[in-house]
Amino acid sequence: MTLDAAPAPELPNRPDHSPRSFLFVLGSSRSDGNSEILARAAAAHLPADIPQRWVDLNRLPLPDFQDGRHETAGHHAVENEELLRQATIEATDVVIVSPLYWYSLSAQSKRYLDYWSGWLNMPGSDFKARMAGGTLWGVTAMAHDEHVVADGLATGLSHSAAYLRMRFGGVLTGTASRPGRIRADEQSMIRAKTFFHRDAPLARFPYEQEADAAA
Repeated sequence: MTLDAAPAPELPNRPDHSPRSFLFVLGSSRSDGNSEILARAAAAHLPADIPQRWVDLNRLPLPDFQDGRHETAGHHAVENEELLRQATIEATDVVIVSPLYWYSLSAQSKRYLDYWSGWLNMPGSDFKARMAGGTLWGVTAMAHDEHVVADGLATGLSHSAAYLRMRFGGVLTGTASRPGRIRADEQSMIRAKTFFHRDAPLARFPYEQEADAAA
């Protein structure tokens, strides 16, 4: 399959004009899975001067998250968790790369997001302030041809972004089941070329959107 080689448009500037840097968080149980292939196809069209960091949650495993919000000592990040926390707050753009499992994120991806709750409550934490104004994105591959079935995954990411006052760039979706089959989804591979060049508006909860419309 041969796709057009037309250059993608320039990436929109962030409102604060800070340098862009992308963190790709791989949450598949399969190495080089279809979601990762689709994400790498999209990342290939980012400008060369924008740093990319890729982390595989299978190589940086996290134990099940324990909520310690009401404990005296509070939450303290250690080992793999601290590496992931630092990578997260250092990026302007965080991309959750997860296959669609039961119409939501993979267990690895969801566990990573659960840890955001702990990072919000670390002693002296500035996690929420550091994340505000950044952009959250999603990339997912699924066996279904109708990509509307991934709306639950997209809603979860959008609401997470809204809580942290982040921007939400949406979810790049593709159809594939067997390993490598995403390359045969020509429309998804075409969308990948300009996915990260789209405008990412400030994420809003539905009730906030309704209040704005009524004002």
